[in-house]
Amino acid sequence: MEGLRFRRVQRPQVITDELPEHHYKASGTYSGKVFQVTLISLGGFVLLPLLVIILILESPIHPEVFSLKEPPVMKGCWEPNLKLREAKRLFEDQITGPESIANIGDVFFTGTSDGKIVKLIGRRIHTVTRLGKLPCGSKEEESSCGRPLGIRIGPNGTLFVADAYLGLFEVNPTTGEATRLVKGGEEVAGRKLSFINDLAVTQDGKKVYFTDSSSRWQRRDYLNLIMEATADGRVLEYDTESRELTVVMENLRFPNGIQLLPDEESVLVAETTMARIRRVHVAGLNKGGMDTFIDNLPGFPDNIRPSSTGGYWVAMSAVRQNPGFSMLDFLSQRPWIKKFIFKIFSQDVLMKFVPRYSLVAELHDGGICTRSFHDPNGLAVAYISEVHEHDGNLYLGSFRSPYIAKLDLSKV
Repeated sequence: MEGLRFRRVQRPQVITDELPEHHYKASGTYSGKVFQVTLISLGGFVLLPLLVIILILESPIHPEVFSLKEPPVMKGCWEPNLKLREAKRLFEDQITGPESIANIGDVFFTGTSDGKIVKLIGRRIHTVTRLGKLPCGSKEEESSCGRPLGIRIGPNGTLFVADAYLGLFEVNPTTGEATRLVKGGEEVAGRKLSFINDLAVTQDGKKVYFTDSSSRWQRRDYLNLIMEATADGRVLEYDTESRELTVVMENLRFPNGIQLLPDEESVLVAETTMARIRRVHVAGLNKGGMDTFIDNLPGFPDNIRPSSTGGYWVAMSAVRQNPGFSMLDFLSQRPWIKKFIFKIFSQDVLMKFVPRYSLVAELHDGGICTRSFHDPNGLAVAYISEVHEHDGNLYLGSFRSPYIAKLDLSKV
C-alpha cells in the first residue's frame, strides 16, 4: 500500500439552469460590505461634526471637585414611608411655585412664580402686590418680573419678602405698599447679590438675615449652581435702623433656607449642595463663627422653619438613596462629565431626569431626627421647598408645583 496515492473522490454534480449557490453568497457578501461601508460613512459624516462641535463648545458651567460622605442608610427615623401622600392639594392650578408660606391668623401669604405676593383667605386668592413688572412667564422675563421666595411676618404685622432678583422688601399686607430695603444686584464687599433666597427677622424687627445663594448664578439657573458647586454663597445682615448691610458668612455652596435660633445669636443655614445644615453665629461671643448643625443628610435641604415641639422642619425635594444610586453624589468628583452633559442638554431637559422624591424631616438640637414623612416619586406632593406648621397642620410650599399641600398631623 505504500507509495499509493489517495485521490479525493469527486462528487457528481447535477447540471441545472439555475446559477450555483456560491454566486448568491458572493453577491450577498458584497452587498453587505457596501451597506456597512455606507452606514459607517454616514455615521461618521453625522457624528464627526457633532463631536467636533461638542469639543469646541464651551460648557456653561465650570464645576469644582468636592466630596460628599456616603449617603446615610435610610433607616430608623429616615425609614421610607408614604405619609406625605395623606396631604391634600389646595388651590391646585390657581397658583404656581408657592415657595414660602407665612400666616397672620388664618390668613396665609405666599409668593408665586409670576412675581406676585398673594393672600389666601379660605378658598379665595387675593393679590397683595406685584414687586416687578409685566410681562411674566418666561425664563428670560423672570429677572424683571421678579420671583418672591422667602416670606416672613415682621413684629408690626408687615411682610418681609426676599425676591431672588429685585431684593428685600417690607410689604403692607393690607394696602400692598412695598418698601425696598435692599436692592437686588447691589454690590456688597466686592460681589453682587445675584440670587437672594430666604430670610429671617429678629423679634424686634431690627435685624434681617438673608442668604445670597450665589454671586455668579441667578435663580433661573439654579441647576447650574448645584452642578457647578461653586462656594460663592453668603449670609448677610441688614440693619433696619442704620440701613447697614454686612456680610456675616461667605464661601458657602448654595446657602438656601435660613432660620433664627431662639436666642437670636445664631442662624441655621441649609447648604444645599453639601446636603447639610450649618449654624452661623451672628451675635454674642461666637459672632463670626460657624459649625455644623447636621451633616450628611439623606436629601438636599431647602427651607427651614420652626416646629411646634421646639424643633425645625426641613424640606427636601431630592434624596440621596441608600441603598440606591445618587447621581449628584456620583458626579461630585467627576466635573468633566458635568461639563459634557451641560454642553448637550438644557436645564429644563435635565430636570426631567432628576428623580422626584419628597421628604420632610423634623430635627431637634444636635441635628437629631425625630420623625420624617415621605412621598417616593412625588406622587401627591412634588418639588417641596418649605414646611410651614400652623394649627396642627403642615402647609407645604413648592418652588415649581401649581398648588400648596396640607398635611393633617393627627393623621400621620
